[in-house]
Amino acid sequence: MELCDGIDIAAYSVMNAQTQTMQAIGTGILAKTLDTAEAAGAQLVQMMEQSVNPHLGGNIDIMI
Repeated sequence: MELCDGIDIAAYSVMNAQTQTMQAIGTGILAKTLDTAEAAGAQLVQMMEQSVNPHLGGNIDIMI
């Protein structure tokens, strides 16, 4: 955006600050989303590791 379009320096400064704030918020949200995805992936790996143990859940003890 050019400053000669009728926008004064103060307005341009405010717009620039708002843009930087929105970018910082977006980066923060993206980082939190990445952390959540990594945690979900780790839980999935743990569940998959437990499921390859054939002795788990193979027997049921019943008393009558």
